[in-house]
Amino acid sequence: MQPLSITEKHDMTAAIRVEYFSTAWMAFEFIIGLWSGLQAGSILLIAFGLDSLLEIISGATLIWRLKKENSGAPAAVVAAAERRSSLVVGSVLLLLSLYVVGVSGFNLVTHAAAESSFSGIGIAIASVLLMPILTSKKRHLGQKLASAALVEDGMCNITCAYMAATVLLGSLLTWLLNWWWADSVAALILVYFVASEGWESLQTGLDRD
Repeated sequence: MQPLSITEKHDMTAAIRVEYFSTAWMAFEFIIGLWSGLQAGSILLIAFGLDSLLEIISGATLIWRLKKENSGAPAAVVAAAERRSSLVVGSVLLLLSLYVVGVSGFNLVTHAAAESSFSGIGIAIASVLLMPILTSKKRHLGQKLASAALVEDGMCNITCAYMAATVLLGSLLTWLLNWWWADSVAALILVYFVASEGWESLQTGLDRD
C-alpha cells in the first residue's frame, strides 16, 4: 500500500475524528433509546436503541480500518475485518427485524399501548438534526480519500435519520393523540429500514468472500 501524502494524512485524521464522534453519539443514542423504550414499554424505541448498538460495532470496525490504512496495513487485512463485521452486523439486524415484527404484531393483536417518552422524543429530534451533518462530512472526506467504506458509512447515517424521523412520528402520535397502535405501527415501518440495512450489510460481507 502506497504511503499517504501529508494532505491525505490530514484528511485521514479528520475522518477518524468524525468516526469517533459518530460512534460516541451512537453509544449515547443506544443508552437513551433502550432506556426510554424499556421505561415506556415501546418496541419502537427499543428497536431504535438496539440498532444504534449495531452501529457502534460498525463504526468501531471502520475506525480500526481507517487506522490500519493510515499506518499502511495490507489491504487484505482490512478487507477481512470489514467482511467479518458486515456479516455479523447484517445477520443481527435481520434477527432484530424478526423480533420487532413479532412483538409489534403481538402488541397490535392484544391492543398493548406504549407510554409517552419525552427522552425518546428528544433523542429522535437530535438524531434527525445531527445525522445529515455527519453524512455530509463523511461523504466529503470519503471522496477526498477515495474511501468507499467511509462514503457508505455516511449514507448509513441518512438511514439513521429516516429511522429517527419514524421514531419521532410514532412517539409524537402516542403522546399527543394517545393512539394505542401508533408505537407498533411505527415500529413496523422502522423494520423496513432495519431489514434493508441488514440485507445490504449481509450481501456486502458475502460478496467479499
